[in-house]
Amino acid sequence: MLLRSSAERARFGRGRAWLAASIAVLAACAAVAERDDYRDRAIALMKASFASRGQATLDRLDQDELQKTCSAYAGKPPPVEVASRLETAQLATVKYPADGKLLGDWRAGEKIAQQGVGLQFSDAPGSPAGGNCYACHQLTAAEISYGTIGPSLYRFGAGHGYTEEMQRYVYAKVYNAQAFNACSNMPRFGYKGILTEQQIKDVAALLLDPASPVNQ
Repeated sequence: MLLRSSAERARFGRGRAWLAASIAVLAACAAVAERDDYRDRAIALMKASFASRGQATLDRLDQDELQKTCSAYAGKPPPVEVASRLETAQLATVKYPADGKLLGDWRAGEKIAQQGVGLQFSDAPGSPAGGNCYACHQLTAAEISYGTIGPSLYRFGAGHGYTEEMQRYVYAKVYNAQAFNACSNMPRFGYKGILTEQQIKDVAALLLDPASPVNQ
């Protein structure tokens, strides 16, 4: 096709650009639709493969908005603006103790950190759950086996200080880790009702009491 004027060539160029942009948008929409279809089919398959047993019910497969957003990034860190929005929303869920006391008994906290029981179908409903902290973190120098998904917490208090500000941070971090690290692998112990307020205090004491083995 012979274009006779610069105006015609310009219109032709704009038309090609519009067509390319339209194709790109349609392709992106198709990819999103395909991804959502796979996600819906995967959820349906999981729900068909599991059955409720005792307190372990199928509603655990239902994702809240944070989980859906994190799943959309397929294990990759979300963009800064998305992470900031998620963290702000999760921080608003943190409920600090009404009595103002943020630390409990580190001895009780050590037991909680070493226990992974609770909320399974075989556990008695209402029985205390454990934090299973050692599965992801090093806690003391005496441990010979621990997970490395999370950072070492050995000498946490000794390294970060024992201030009230640090106590508030640790309590909130255990309560809802997503308030500080969007899409973290760490469970939302308080927000999800895995640990009680007193248990969170005890775990915070394990990390911040100078007498705790964590800080020796």
